Amino acid sequence: MTDLVRLSAAQLAQALTGGQVSSVEATQAHLDRIAAVDPAVHAFLHVSADAALDTARAVDRARGAGDDLHPLAGVPIAVKDVVVTRGQPTTAGSRILEGWVPPYDATIVTKIKAAGLPVLGKTNMDEFAMGSSTEHSGYGNTHNPWDLDRIPGGSGGGSAAAVAAFEAPLAIGTDTGGSIRQPASVTGTVGVKPTYGSVSRYGLIALASSLDQAGPVTRTVLDAAWLHQLIGGHDPLDSTSLTDPVPDCVAAAGAGAAGDLTGLRVGVITELGGEGYQPGVLARFRETLDLLTGAGAELVEVSCPHLDYALGAYYLILPAEASSNLAKFDGMRFGLRVTPESGSVTTERVMAATRGQGFGDEVKRRIILGTYALSAGYYDAYYGSAQKVRTLIQRDFAAAFERVDVLVSPTVPTTAFRLGEKLDDPLAMYLNDVATIPANLAGIPGISVPAGLSDDGLPVGFQVLAPVRADDRLYRVGAAVEAALESRWGGPLLAQAPELEVAR
Repeated sequence: MTDLVRLSAAQLAQALTGGQVSSVEATQAHLDRIAAVDPAVHAFLHVSADAALDTARAVDRARGAGDDLHPLAGVPIAVKDVVVTRGQPTTAGSRILEGWVPPYDATIVTKIKAAGLPVLGKTNMDEFAMGSSTEHSGYGNTHNPWDLDRIPGGSGGGSAAAVAAFEAPLAIGTDTGGSIRQPASVTGTVGVKPTYGSVSRYGLIALASSLDQAGPVTRTVLDAAWLHQLIGGHDPLDSTSLTDPVPDCVAAAGAGAAGDLTGLRVGVITELGGEGYQPGVLARFRETLDLLTGAGAELVEVSCPHLDYALGAYYLILPAEASSNLAKFDGMRFGLRVTPESGSVTTERVMAATRGQGFGDEVKRRIILGTYALSAGYYDAYYGSAQKVRTLIQRDFAAAFERVDVLVSPTVPTTAFRLGEKLDDPLAMYLNDVATIPANLAGIPGISVPAGLSDDGLPVGFQVLAPVRADDRLYRVGAAVEAALESRWGGPLLAQAPELEVAR
């Protein structure tokens, strides 16, 4: 079991293709690992062992018959619980959807199943993806495998923790303001937010429709490239889906791993660094910049002055869209329904009782903020103004990309903080996403790759941003960074993580 679960997805795929291991063996090894360590990590909300093994058996039969299979066929995967899955519970981390079983699959799940990847289960998350620590889940905290007393990031902490704890070689996350990249940074994994619209959003339970984007969570850049290649592409079921073909991310990752970045212009964003960033985070960032110059890249200091307003704009746009999107959870059509204990039973009273009991504090906070921002007399002053700031941020990025090929920054200002440390201070929690939010506002792609350990012995992430539709640049730079750092470390960063105590 130990050897199989520690293989990267690409390594496991090679072993499956070569006949050294079957998909049933690989899937069972990961299910055994989940049973052993997930009581401590709590990465999963639902484990679909029977369905995963059925898929694995089908892949083994097809491979034995000589059928033409996807390169990742038979490699297990975990899926964030905000992505709907037919026949399996989908709760978005909220009690208001407890026990809901969707009648259809999200497009990305349809693609995953068609390619023959066994779905191990659904991963924990902040309720409706609102949070940076997975402490706002309606079903309990997820713990960081590096230190079980610390957060695994959010909102997709479950997917990142599952990959970091070797419970799954691949996972799907969603990124609205950093919910793939920030958990990747604090767990020592790789997380990618694709260009907005390049991966279908059909079947994602919406938080903020103009910001949400699904993407890969993996242990290597190459694995992320393979998964991105699989789930990307136009979807007629998604009105925001781009018609462009997916760039060849796998080839870009292969080119980057060779370590030659000659001629690449790398912009260092001046606004994303300095005050508020841990010294150890900045030290690893500067060391990674040195590796880029050593590989032939040219560093250029770039200013994006309106990024200073990104956090404020985001926390007006997101709550406003969330307020609208979450109006459907009314106790009438699906999910939880609470009947008032006394008095008349009216639609309004059932709705109030259901939303009062079903939503957590953070969701209520953002709904109130969003409803206020959209209210008569305040729309232009708040939501409208935030959208104008968003346009200015998009222009900042457009101007920057006329000078450079990619932009870089630390992914997160700090390493993983302790569970409970920021629960009573929402503003401090929101500041954790200061470096990731701008990419969502602009719709550009971004990746976080491990950059080593800070002075406290916890992982640090290095963020790379690219122009819209140029996702392949992320993989070229990310793979080059990964190769250089693994050469220095003597292997993957996760090999340095403490071994988790196994449940007996």
